[in-house]
Amino acid sequence: MCGIAGIISSEASEKDLKAMLKKQVHRGPDYTGIFIDEGFAALGHNRLAIIDLSPDANQPFTDISGRYQLTFNGEIYNYKELKEELKNSYHFKTTSDTEVLLAAYIKWGKKCLDKFIGMFAFTIWDIKEKSLFAARDRFGVKPFFYTQENGFLYFSSEIKAIRSVLKRNLPNEKVWATYFTYGSYGLPDETFFEDIHQLPGGHFLTFSNEKLVIKKWYNFTEAVSKIDTKNSFEEAKNIYLSLLKDSIALRFRADVPLGFNISGGVDSSLLLALVNEFEDKKRINAYTFYTGDLKYDELPWVEKMISTTKNPLTSVKFVAREVENSAKLIAEIQDEPFGGIPTLAYSKIFEQAQKDGIKVLLDGQGMDEQWAGYDYYLPKTDSQNIIQGVGNNSPYKPNVLTDKLRLLAEKPSYPQLFDNNLQNKQFRDLFYTKIPRALRFNDRISMAYSTELREPFLDHRLVEFAFAQPPEFKIHHRVQKYMLREILKSVAPQDISFAPKRPLQTPQREWLGEELKEWVESNLANLKDLDWFDNNQIEKEWQAYLVGNQESSFHIWQLVNAAMLLK
Repeated sequence: MCGIAGIISSEASEKDLKAMLKKQVHRGPDYTGIFIDEGFAALGHNRLAIIDLSPDANQPFTDISGRYQLTFNGEIYNYKELKEELKNSYHFKTTSDTEVLLAAYIKWGKKCLDKFIGMFAFTIWDIKEKSLFAARDRFGVKPFFYTQENGFLYFSSEIKAIRSVLKRNLPNEKVWATYFTYGSYGLPDETFFEDIHQLPGGHFLTFSNEKLVIKKWYNFTEAVSKIDTKNSFEEAKNIYLSLLKDSIALRFRADVPLGFNISGGVDSSLLLALVNEFEDKKRINAYTFYTGDLKYDELPWVEKMISTTKNPLTSVKFVAREVENSAKLIAEIQDEPFGGIPTLAYSKIFEQAQKDGIKVLLDGQGMDEQWAGYDYYLPKTDSQNIIQGVGNNSPYKPNVLTDKLRLLAEKPSYPQLFDNNLQNKQFRDLFYTKIPRALRFNDRISMAYSTELREPFLDHRLVEFAFAQPPEFKIHHRVQKYMLREILKSVAPQDISFAPKRPLQTPQREWLGEELKEWVESNLANLKDLDWFDNNQIEKEWQAYLVGNQESSFHIWQLVNAAMLLK
């Protein structure tokens, strides 16, 4: 939902703010709003109307006193419960979650963040104090980018919005070098652009008198330590299932049509089964993609699951000839490197949903990290890879970089906050690798088609509870996501509940070397003008790939993606 933008400065320009909003209008085509506090701040909002569709809920949104101005991207799913709690201290004039957020801040200050179940990035401008408060949700589902320049603070939901008004526009060479060398998409506060930062998930910032302060508000390790882990397997399963149903129920709150995405795996099959406990299953559309290659497609598994629930299913086919145009669009939308042809295929779901008038889709992101679903979580697995399905062989080829760039790379170091390897890997994936990059890819894709994506499995109550459980609840006799599979057994065919995880969803390896060979080569040629790359090494890797060294195609995609983004 939505896009936010702002400039905090005595010289804040309405013209610049409008330029920023125009760059991200796809995030919120229903209404564009602006608030100017002359000589201090300019705030803007691109609205995608989901809850309370009336103009009264447009943003920037002010309270009754007119002191506070809110610009908000996301959803507070438990807004009805909070509104009931606040009804004696605030007079509501809308039925929106936006007003509930502002009322909660007025009553509880920054402690309101602890009360929210939702995804959010928002700013509140205090007209009286001339100060800004901004916050991002626990896992960083919704984006928040910012930069400081000559006493100005710029913020937005997309990097391109900030870049449109800055005089500088340089890539962050260290982040790029680390991406090619170690596969890292940046640390939680970094972007691929120099001096453009992101507010990490679970943090807030304040800005006043040109002073920026950032603090952490969500302590995950502390929350996990409070979870009771003495329950039996059956007791824990029942507690988790109850939380799961509540999470999904909350995410059905909308005043527009909803649908959901499904693959043939355990996670989305469970989502499908539980969705049908809350809504008329004849009314809720399911979406999936396929490529026509049986080695990779999950469509047979999807159709088998759908046959038990009878949901309407829209299957969109993505083929090799679509890649060039799709990649051009998605590269422009993403601003930063993204996850290859599967990301392109996934984007076609949102394109179709938009055509169908669906404004909200639910997705199954987050279960592998909670319940140890990746191959490298297995005991006695020493692989440090953060890419699923490549074993112990490195998918990275830093030899394609010049010495100048390669020397800038810094191997990421992740906190070791727990006394066991499994939870440390899960923590890394939740806050540093898997989830941050997946959420970034997915946010940009959904917003490209003005569609809100909701992640019911990333409800913090679920993540904390699952993370705290004993390892044998997660991996049992080398069966991963064991508790989830046991939950699914009662609502799905058994061959689905115990189906192995399929790490590859598209024939990217084959397409890059065959149908897309000329397209790849034209992109590789575009890298020759950049002093970052050793073109002889690129050619060597490419020729090796063409003759069959295709255990991983990630390094080829990295080069193609870089050519599109750096041109």
